[in-house]
Amino acid sequence: MVFSSLTFLYLFLPLAVLPYFLVKNRTWRNGLLLVLSLFFYAWGEPKYVVMMLAATVVAYAGGLAIETLRGRPKACKVAFVLTVCLVTANLLVFKYANFLWDTLNSIVSTGVTLPTIALPIGISFYTFQILSYVIDLYWGKVHVQRNFFYLLLYVSFFPQLIAGPIVRYSTIEDEILHRKETWDDVEAGLKRFLLGLAKKVLIANNVAALADMIYQGNQSIYGTALYWLASVAYTMQIYFDFSGYSDMAIGLGRMFGFHFLENFNYPYLSRSATEFWRRWHISLSSWFRDYIYIPLGGSRVSRPKWVRNIFIVWGLTGFWHGAAWNFLLWGLYYGVLLVVEKFWLGKVLDKLPSVLRWFYTFFVVNLGWVFFHLSDPAFLSYALHVMFRWQVTDWPRVLTANSDILLGILWFPLAFLFSFPVWKKLPRPKGWKGALAADLGYGILLMLCILYILSSSYNPFIYFRF
Repeated sequence: MVFSSLTFLYLFLPLAVLPYFLVKNRTWRNGLLLVLSLFFYAWGEPKYVVMMLAATVVAYAGGLAIETLRGRPKACKVAFVLTVCLVTANLLVFKYANFLWDTLNSIVSTGVTLPTIALPIGISFYTFQILSYVIDLYWGKVHVQRNFFYLLLYVSFFPQLIAGPIVRYSTIEDEILHRKETWDDVEAGLKRFLLGLAKKVLIANNVAALADMIYQGNQSIYGTALYWLASVAYTMQIYFDFSGYSDMAIGLGRMFGFHFLENFNYPYLSRSATEFWRRWHISLSSWFRDYIYIPLGGSRVSRPKWVRNIFIVWGLTGFWHGAAWNFLLWGLYYGVLLVVEKFWLGKVLDKLPSVLRWFYTFFVVNLGWVFFHLSDPAFLSYALHVMFRWQVTDWPRVLTANSDILLGILWFPLAFLFSFPVWKKLPRPKGWKGALAADLGYGILLMLCILYILSSSYNPFIYFRF
C-alpha cells in the first residue's frame, strides 16, 4: 500500500483518522496507531512484519540491558555493541548478502549460489531509527522505553515507516505519551499531505515517464540532447518523489499529533555540493554526521584523517541506498566533490556570482543522479559517453516513434518552478474569503490527484527499494 493509491486515500486513511479521534484515551489511541501501522506494513508482505518485530525485540532487550548495566561500564558497553551488531546484521543479511556473495563469486568462484533474499520494504529506514534509539540511549540522550509496544509504535509508525524521513526517537519521545492533537494540526497536516501527494502524482510521475521513455528507447536515434533531458527529468523525479513522500509523512504525523523534523529544504537552490547536502534528505545526512562522522573525529582531526572520515561516510551513504556498485560510485563521487570544495573549489565558488555557483551545483548534482539511477555499468558508460560526446538526435524519428516526449517536456516548467520556494511566496488572501479560496484550492488539488491516479497505472516510487 502506498500513500498515492486509491486504497490508501479511500479506505485506509479514513479508517485510521475517524476511529482515532473517537477514542479519547491516550493508551487506546497509541494501541490503534500500532495496529494500523502493523496492518499497513503487512499489506504488501506479512512475513516481513516478523523481521521488524525481531529487530524491535532486540532493541528493546538491548535497551533494558544498557540501562540496567549503567553502573558497570564494561558490561554496559558489551550490551550496547552486541545490540548494535544484531540490529545491523539484520540489515546486512537482507540487503547486502546476495551482493557480497556475488562479488566474492566474481573474484573467487566458489561454485555455490546463494538463494535470492528478498529485500523487506523500508528496512534501511526502520533499522536506522532503531539504531538511533539504541545509540542515544547509550549516550544518555534519551530515556529507556520500558513499554515494548510504545517502542514498536516508534519503529513501525506508518507515516514514515516505508520511506522515511528517518525519525529519531528523541524527536517523538515525549509525544508518544504527551502529545496534544488539535484541529489546527489536523488541518495543517492534511494540507501538507495534499501538497506532497500532488508533488508525487502530478509532477514526479510525469517527469519519471519522460526519463524512462528516453532511457528505454531506441539508442540509435536518441542523441546527446535527449540524454541530458532524461537526466534532468530524473533529477526532478527523485526530488518530487521523495520530498513529496516526506511531505505526506510529515503531514500525516502532524494529524496524529507528532511533529517530525523537515527532510528537505529546497535543495536545488544550493550553490555548492556541500550546501546541497545540508538541504537534501536532511534526516539521513544528519544521521551519518551524528553517528558516524563525528564519532570518527569529524573535522577536528588531521587533514588525512578528515579525508578518510569523508570517504567512509560517503561510501556508507552510497551503499545505504542500495547494494550495487553505482550507489558506491555515487557516494564516492560526492566524497570527492566535498573534499575538492573544502580544499580548493569552495574558495573559487565564493568569488563567483550566485547564478554561476547555482549552475555549477545543479550540473554536478544532475550528473550525480545519472550515476545513482543507471545501475547497469554498460548502459551507464554509454549514457555518459553520449552526454559528453555530441551525438545528433534524430528528432523526426523520435517524435514519430514516441510523440509523448513533447508532452513530458511540458511538465518541466512546473517542475522547475516548484523546486524553488514559490509556493511559500504566493500571496495569501486574508479573511474568510481567503480561507475559503485556499480550502477550495486544496480540494481541487485532491480531485486532480485522484483523476490522475484513476487515469494512469504508472506510479513508480524510487525509495521503496531502500
